[in-house]
Amino acid sequence: MLTEAFPRLREVRALAAAQAFFRSGWFATVATLLMACSEIFAIEIAVIYCYLAFGLLIFLVCDDMLPIVPMVCCGYMLFSAQNNPGKFPDALFGQPSGMLALFYAIILIVILLVGRLVSMLMEGEKHGAPKLTLGFLLLGAAYLLGGLFSPYYDGKTVLMGFVQIASLCGFYFYFYYTVRWDKVPAHYLPMIVSIIGVGMLAEIVGMYFNEGVVKEDGTINRVGLYTGWGIYNNVGCVMAMIMPAPVYFAVKQKNGWMYTILSVFFYLGVLLTQSRGAMLFGSVVFLGCIVVTLIGSKKQEKLWNGIVYAALALGGIVCIFVFKEQVDRLFGSMLKQGMNDAARFDTWRACWERFLECPSFGVGFYKTPGTLLTEDGMYTNFADGTPEGYFLALRAHNTFFQLIATGGAVALVAYAVHRIQTLILCLHRPSTFKFVAALCVGAMLLTSMTDCHVFNMGPGLMYAVWLVFGEKSDTFAKEDPSSR
Repeated sequence: MLTEAFPRLREVRALAAAQAFFRSGWFATVATLLMACSEIFAIEIAVIYCYLAFGLLIFLVCDDMLPIVPMVCCGYMLFSAQNNPGKFPDALFGQPSGMLALFYAIILIVILLVGRLVSMLMEGEKHGAPKLTLGFLLLGAAYLLGGLFSPYYDGKTVLMGFVQIASLCGFYFYFYYTVRWDKVPAHYLPMIVSIIGVGMLAEIVGMYFNEGVVKEDGTINRVGLYTGWGIYNNVGCVMAMIMPAPVYFAVKQKNGWMYTILSVFFYLGVLLTQSRGAMLFGSVVFLGCIVVTLIGSKKQEKLWNGIVYAALALGGIVCIFVFKEQVDRLFGSMLKQGMNDAARFDTWRACWERFLECPSFGVGFYKTPGTLLTEDGMYTNFADGTPEGYFLALRAHNTFFQLIATGGAVALVAYAVHRIQTLILCLHRPSTFKFVAALCVGAMLLTSMTDCHVFNMGPGLMYAVWLVFGEKSDTFAKEDPSSR
């Protein structure tokens, strides 16, 4: 911003150093460290205002908004278990002071984002329309019109529809117009997400220190595994979305086996969340990671990557048979669930009935049946929709049933258009980057077959980022000399 207003500032070395720092992995490390500390030590307000200060500096000294990508991806995961209002109503965000501080920060962040968007649009550079515009417009319209012509259509469900579609595509459009894509290195987003993955591992380990997680007999109660931004299912989805990122470097870099090891650790992180959906579908995505790595890597790198995966398989077998008692203690509460559907089948049947009631536009977000995890660790089905007093609408724990109940056939068709467009985007001029992006996005979509992550809003931020980077990957800057 300043260099555009005062071109001679480009000659100032300190300014050039600041720009390089904000675009580097070092800044992503700082953002991730702040995220992890915020969640573990409950210092959200301080971290949010640090992010705001960084955003102001980026606004002033950088020539685009690429450096805010780490904070966009981290922002959802910085809320702590200690200040989770669902668990502790009297904690920070259950108090007016905490909510007011958060509100002011959000307002200032929005002003910065909008100001930078306007200034870059005024430059007159021709961008064209993003390729996924039609699908997102149709899906957004379906969300806003969900429940139309039913007795349940009101301003509240329209507001929820707006929040939902904004979280899913807001930063897709924002970064499309505010990033100078010909200056973005191809490794940038995989690097950022890989760094965030290390922070997520810290948060997952931190969950095991929650009160009531470790029982007196040494077994684990997975109901106690939660953060301020979600329970084990939510954490499992995000970790599964992060897991494929190091695969890019496993294929592209020399000594790529080191990044394969990192991806393996991320997979173990998915298992430690004890989310059955994330463990199942995360394993499917991990198999995809293995395929992409072994096919994409070359010569000796292929051998070393194969050795890493073989070691993982051997280690798993050893743990199952040699450390069976310890494994039972760790995963016992999850294994006892077996094939228990956790009220999902009842919810899906209720969603189908809602669809039959209003097949065209559904019944809106707040009348869509959903399930709720109670304090005793049991899931309860709310066939009549979200109980009074909740702003966040309950969700159906399945994308298909959520769509037909909330928006009817209109929402289902709109989502199909969006899904077809993303598939075309992936298959057009395929590359290692696009394969990795597809695996990350696929993790969210697959886990949403038994959960509600497409409608959880937080994962949508990373979803939007992967989509816009995938679309613009053909215009990336040339690879670094260190990559093949």
